Amino acid sequence: MNLAQILTKSAAAFPERAAIKLDDTELTYAALDDASARIAGLLQERGVRPGDRVGIMLPNVPAFPVCYFGALRAGAGIVPMNVLLKDREVAFYLGDSDARVLFAWHEFADAAQAGADATGAEVVLVRPEGMEEELAVYTPQRDVAERAEDDLAVLLYTSGTTGTPKGAELTHSNLRNNLEAANEHYGLEHDWVTLGALPLFHSFGQTCAMNVTISVGACLTMLPRFDAAKALQIIERDRVSLFQGVPTMFSAMLHEPTGDRIDTSSLRICVSGGASMPVEIMRAFEEKFGCSILEGYGLSETSPVASTNPRHGAHKAGSIGLPIRGVEMKVVDEDDNDVPQGEVGEIVIRGHNVMRGYWKRPDATEEAMRGGWFHTGDMARVDEDGYFFIVDRKKDLIIRGGYNVYPREIEEVLYEHPSVREAAVVGVPHESLGEEVGAAVTLKEGESLEPDELRAFVKQRVAAYKYPRHVWFVDELPKGPTGKILKREISAPTAVTG
Repeated sequence: MNLAQILTKSAAAFPERAAIKLDDTELTYAALDDASARIAGLLQERGVRPGDRVGIMLPNVPAFPVCYFGALRAGAGIVPMNVLLKDREVAFYLGDSDARVLFAWHEFADAAQAGADATGAEVVLVRPEGMEEELAVYTPQRDVAERAEDDLAVLLYTSGTTGTPKGAELTHSNLRNNLEAANEHYGLEHDWVTLGALPLFHSFGQTCAMNVTISVGACLTMLPRFDAAKALQIIERDRVSLFQGVPTMFSAMLHEPTGDRIDTSSLRICVSGGASMPVEIMRAFEEKFGCSILEGYGLSETSPVASTNPRHGAHKAGSIGLPIRGVEMKVVDEDDNDVPQGEVGEIVIRGHNVMRGYWKRPDATEEAMRGGWFHTGDMARVDEDGYFFIVDRKKDLIIRGGYNVYPREIEEVLYEHPSVREAAVVGVPHESLGEEVGAAVTLKEGESLEPDELRAFVKQRVAAYKYPRHVWFVDELPKGPTGKILKREISAPTAVTG
């Protein structure tokens, strides 16, 4: 088994069909197959052998799938990297993974080269023009290297919110099974078009957008940097069938002024993941664009999809749905005992999607996989139908004077206010209570609001110990590469009200 076979199979069936599109640039399946074979040849000439690691530091451009499937074809394990990494971070990724070669986008050559110099890896710079001519000198390796099901396919480093990033070892079997089980809900077919707006170096974009699309012979139309107006234009221009994003992308598109004039009738399904989607945003988006949103859940360590609301079945707003085929999920207490239905516990997962382990981190692997279940750190409850509802990240829990406050519950209320565009609830240190509830909020364009008004709005709707005493307004909330709000970078200003 080699994940690269999803490309070779589709190329054999649909050689002239468009596989990858970036505005006016288009790669057919035959061209993508040939280019990936030449990348495999390039790597073999540089001494890369099956089992070695290859870094890919590219934005959402056609070169990404070319290098990705080329490296897999050569039998290498891939180390996807954010293009915005600095040289010391590049050096960590390459050094920790023992990567032999790094494909790097030309605009980030300095950081890539400096990081590679520190580890001895070889840099291959990739430019938007001339790639076809540069690859023409390499002998294409048409054969796909044989790999075992549990061989490493992708070494996906977690975000490192608590210390040094850890590399999640995802196997060929993990990724192949995950894309197939996910597509049982998406229903993607060869004549569909997927909008590739999620970063492909991240597991969500890689598995759910790129790999699912390539596996069925459909077209992936790319957006290198998310912009709501541009995303809507692409949906209209390319007749996009499937859009996948994080909640902030849906929110930005919902509030994009040009959205009223865009034809989005081609959309068949939307998928939200990466963070909990506020119910108010989901309902408003579905009403405005006439498209059903399937909210799902997963992590880098689970390839990533673990659960989703089924396409054909009950959709429950605010729920991450049911486990996908071949995956088990449950909620447990601090001692790993099952909690009664309806009570809050930590989500644990086992199945074909769970990583092989953390690269070179046996202690971390043992801790995360205790009892044979992957411990996610996410808190949830399960209803009478088996649907999971995320309550919050374990580490985001606010303990105010001994009472547990789950930020997501308060954020849902904040999103109900008609002036609020985005909100993030965080703990603010307090001398006697331990923590106080704080809310960083962005307002919709043209709206104005006083902190006292918003505080009173929430106070009417939640228990007295839960409403945010501290409310402050910001122009933008800090976000990661996928658009996910980064709570760890939010802190209350010294002069907040309350």
